[in-house]
Amino acid sequence: MSLLLLGRWSAAERDGCLALLQAAMPDEQWLLAPPSNPAEAAEVEVAIVANPEPGSLGGLPNLRLIQSLWAGVERLMQDLTLPPDVPLARMVDPAMNEAMVHTALWAVLSLQRGFFDVLAQQARREWRQPAQPRAAEWRVLVLGAGELGGRVATGLALQGYKVSAWSRRPARLDGVQSLQGEAGLSLGLAQADVMINLLPLTEQTRSFFDAARFAAMKPGASLVNLARGAHVVEADLLAALDRGHLRRAVLDVFAQEPLPSEHPFWQHAKVTVLPHCAAQTDPRSAVAVVKRNILALRAGATLQHLVQRQQGY
Repeated sequence: MSLLLLGRWSAAERDGCLALLQAAMPDEQWLLAPPSNPAEAAEVEVAIVANPEPGSLGGLPNLRLIQSLWAGVERLMQDLTLPPDVPLARMVDPAMNEAMVHTALWAVLSLQRGFFDVLAQQARREWRQPAQPRAAEWRVLVLGAGELGGRVATGLALQGYKVSAWSRRPARLDGVQSLQGEAGLSLGLAQADVMINLLPLTEQTRSFFDAARFAAMKPGASLVNLARGAHVVEADLLAALDRGHLRRAVLDVFAQEPLPSEHPFWQHAKVTVLPHCAAQTDPRSAVAVVKRNILALRAGATLQHLVQRQQGY
């Protein structure tokens, strides 16, 4: 049997990932393109993927596992040819989780201490010291309490912030208030100084942050979007910033990426643009996750981080 490695990436990215996989699993046979004949297709047992081209995972009669190298699986789920009965596992990379916590902490700390405003002052050669509120005086709302959201929420709580996490199911996180439902969301939005989006992208969460949700936020609050650009109605966000209801937006993801050069976010005084770099899969640790799932598959053990397809994540 063989392992299929597919993705929308450069040859250098593919080869770097392949080298790590081969070092971790030296006895495996690898395919780097969709099988060219039925005999080759019948040999594929596991597909390791990074958002492959739609249709590339069809016609594999003995496929037993689709292992994503990315945390988000919405593009895979949009592929109508994806075999419906084959388990799909998303990537839960400990190094990426740590990087996301660091990015969220940087954003919240910079907002709390006014450091984004200080950077703007530098451009004007202006010397003015900002206020220094305490972390315990700041409320942070994390939307999504899964692997990434849960780590971010507890990480911020450890730094002294008052943290709430809103999720579909109750989340038991040390030092974090758990919120659910529309009532919980309304309460969290009305109280939070910073809202961090780490929701999965589903049909229910697409365009989640619209004019009504921004209006429900505490006046002077800030949005930190580290999930997906499609969560946010960008025109509504710009309107909320322009009328002064929101203080700032720190954005790592956008409706169109790379962000077009003419987009108003680039020059907006209240927007900080990141080039989708808040937290990326680290191939060195991701390979260990892949190997564990493949060994579990062959041993008949429980597979880790399986996607609940009916829920979309």
